[in-house]
Amino acid sequence: QVQLVESGGGSVQSGGSLRLSCVASGYSGSTYCMGWFRQTPGKERDAVAAIGSRGRMTYAAWVKGRFTISQDNANNTLYLQMNSLKPEDTAMYYCAARGPADYCSGAMLARQYNYWGQGTQVTVSS
Repeated sequence: QVQLVESGGGSVQSGGSLRLSCVASGYSGSTYCMGWFRQTPGKERDAVAAIGSRGRMTYAAWVKGRFTISQDNANNTLYLQMNSLKPEDTAMYYCAARGPADYCSGAMLARQYNYWGQGTQVTVSS
């Protein structure tokens, strides 16, 4: 059973930075596709970024170069570096995994992922 544990959320002022981490376990040698999503109360869970096969990164249009997704395969950890944070970035951020998979397309729909972490809250004040 795949388990995902996020950390790194917190409260920052507008323009600040945070780095989210997601430690994955239970992969048993299989390949899983990874992504970050976010959600605010009463709204759907939206994609932030995803990693595809061969290290291809896909970002939501609104990211506009502010965030960077990366992964450390040796330590089974997914990261999201968030810079130039804005109050509208305030949300619960979730790590997601899809698989096992032979190929990762950088999926950006929540329904395409079958494992989720518990979330880490990011609050950006103006």
